[in-house]
Amino acid sequence: MPAPRPEHTLVPRPSKVSPRPGRFTLDRETTVRAFPGAESAADLLRTLLAPATGLPLAPSTAGPVVLALDPQLGGLGEEGYGLTIGPDALLLRAAHLPGLLRGVQTIRQLLPAEALSDVAQREERWLLPCVEISDVPAHPWRGSMLDVARHFQPVSYLRRYVDLMALHKLNTLHLHLTDDQGWRMPVPAYPRLTGIGGHRTQSASGPPGSTPETYDGIPHSGAYTRRELRELVSYAAGLGVRVMPEIEMPGHVRAALAAHPELGNDPSRRLGVWTRWGVCDTIFGVHEEVFDFCRTVLEEVMDVFPSPYIHVGGEECPTTEWENSPAARERAAAEGLPDARALHGWFMGRIGAFLAEQGRQPVGWAETGAELPLEFTVMTWRSPAHAHAAARRGHHVIAAHHRATYLDYAQSPDPGEPATQPGPPVDLRTVHGHRPLTDGWDAAETSRLLGTQAQLWTEYASTPDRIEYQTYPRLCALADRAWSGGGGDWPGFLSRLAGHTARLDALGVRYRPLTPRPLAAPSRGTAPTP
Repeated sequence: MPAPRPEHTLVPRPSKVSPRPGRFTLDRETTVRAFPGAESAADLLRTLLAPATGLPLAPSTAGPVVLALDPQLGGLGEEGYGLTIGPDALLLRAAHLPGLLRGVQTIRQLLPAEALSDVAQREERWLLPCVEISDVPAHPWRGSMLDVARHFQPVSYLRRYVDLMALHKLNTLHLHLTDDQGWRMPVPAYPRLTGIGGHRTQSASGPPGSTPETYDGIPHSGAYTRRELRELVSYAAGLGVRVMPEIEMPGHVRAALAAHPELGNDPSRRLGVWTRWGVCDTIFGVHEEVFDFCRTVLEEVMDVFPSPYIHVGGEECPTTEWENSPAARERAAAEGLPDARALHGWFMGRIGAFLAEQGRQPVGWAETGAELPLEFTVMTWRSPAHAHAAARRGHHVIAAHHRATYLDYAQSPDPGEPATQPGPPVDLRTVHGHRPLTDGWDAAETSRLLGTQAQLWTEYASTPDRIEYQTYPRLCALADRAWSGGGGDWPGFLSRLAGHTARLDALGVRYRPLTPRPLAAPSRGTAPTP
């Protein structure tokens, strides 16, 4: 059986594809004409193709490869593009630069898979199929969250992570920088946050009753520098990916309290960075020193990350410490709140207002869809019904239902799968989805859905190989759903994915095979062999 044409294996699926007869050839004589505003997209094309092809794709005022911005193409939106490839010319057009960047990734996928390799290939001529593509994403938010708090990853790997996101036309890297198990964000005013909060140590034998599923007995450290994070932001922007930072509060802050116990509800208490998984009951206090701290941290975050969206966590915050604290109960009464539990909404409201004053959009995890202040963009994760409830309430919403987007769950019930988050598997078909995210919503509610994203919490994914095994090919499915809008053709996606895996192979992605052979259960912290 002949191999499918490249345009029939594109991931995500374009809005409209019309194959044409013939091939267009890229070789050492091929030049590129970039009209004003399209130069960076042309540079990206050269940079991405150079390692494998060695083609210079030199600039020229008469090149057959043409990249152009055209304001008349407003119907394509911010990220849509039109691509026409004929035997003698290639034309990529968009109304805005992000559209050109998405089109460049489509050109990469239309080339033989070997063109994606980092290793120089012998081919001197590279053939593209003649085709006409008109492509517009269904959702403006198409993201992937990577938790680097529980297991730190070097910035070199974050760049690779962004590379793979961009290939799949995902546009938001949600970087989870702080949690109970580690603080990775440098803050000059509080050097102990990374000096103490960036390290966890524990003997190999855990607390009484602990198991490898609930306890990490392996010492672990890591933190980024300002320069590393700034360079990551710049690198990602060149690929059309924004980096949204997340700083957890008022819960999931055990690492911060290990460094600064004065921020807790019992300043005399000395804590270590948490070595357990799950939900820790130690949370920030509600005295003014805490808000001074949060403002200082967020000012540093905003200085490093230009993202209009700043995520401040907000989820899984047990209020027992507030309920047992005379100072917290007194604060609740002074603020006219019914009880100490209501301090959560009050806390998030103060933080959200501060970010809004700085011209940023606060983002938080929503437990029910109805508990965060209205100025928040919410990520709903417990139930799809909560996304609908939040949209009905007036929030902008990012749908992140854990039973469809959390990649820390197993991909199948096979006994050979590596250790993962306890719970039923989240398989490839579930991630791809079988109906639109806004099924049953009215027009006003639908307009408030920004999109969706995948999440990888890293309790059980400590290495890049493990991260990629958990992420791919499920992130391909999420990208397809986010770009195309859901309710897609599952058999058609599987067919396209079967061809797309050759691209993942060329890139060296350690993905879970579509039809894996039986796996021997790997030891914790090691990658299974596909």
